[in-house]
Amino acid sequence: MKIATFNINGIRSRLSGLLEWLERESPDIACLQELKAPNDRFPAAELEKAGYGAVWQGQASWNGVAILGKGVEPVVARRALPGFEDDTHARYLEAAVNGLLVACLYLPNGNPQPGPKFDYKLAWFDCFVAHAKTLIDSEHPVVLAGDYNVVPTDEDIYNTRSWLKDALLQPESRERYAALIEQGWTDAIREIYADERVYTFWDYFRHHWQTNSGLRIDHLLLNRALAPKLRDAGVDTWVRDLPQASDHAPTWIELELQGRRSATSKTKH
Repeated sequence: MKIATFNINGIRSRLSGLLEWLERESPDIACLQELKAPNDRFPAAELEKAGYGAVWQGQASWNGVAILGKGVEPVVARRALPGFEDDTHARYLEAAVNGLLVACLYLPNGNPQPGPKFDYKLAWFDCFVAHAKTLIDSEHPVVLAGDYNVVPTDEDIYNTRSWLKDALLQPESRERYAALIEQGWTDAIREIYADERVYTFWDYFRHHWQTNSGLRIDHLLLNRALAPKLRDAGVDTWVRDLPQASDHAPTWIELELQGRRSATSKTKH
């Protein structure tokens, strides 16, 4: 089974690229962030035509998350992070898909920092860490997939020099991500690429894509029930090179569940 996370950065404006990726890579489950579309503007019909059922939590102009299932309809478990039920930001969605509990998250960016946006990021992160603790020991397989807006270590960025004041690299952000790992979650990309630099985001400035000056901020964390099933992982970097591409590339893992292997390619592009 192939599970992917992808910050689409505007699902309406980048729908053609999304559909091309779904057709070519055929993930079984795809988590999308930053839809930037209200609920009634989500392209459910186009995705259904492509073979995907979907659940989503939209928001006009900002944020928004969705979970897609190939040939199945995900079943919603939560539409908000516990503790943030009254938040107007659409940042969290949980659904049951193909026997897995899948959480799709778009963690707050937090810039500029210090300030109220960074305070909001840390408060949201704290609630997320607390909720994750209730899932880590579940007998059910759980994956926490999304744009975490945190660079875990200096090995996850091309160069820290121009990012030292950014919320993504602050000690408080990194400490909370480390707290997740300490609970027992497996960082799937780092598990497969232990000694390699792997990037999932390249901003639009200073030719960062062309020079592979990237960051790893899109993560898939597996609980104890699911981590032993991990077989491969990668980043579909070809998507970042499409016309009018998102500044993120789809990040994926492949799991072996009940002896069944995905028919999709394992090649890192």
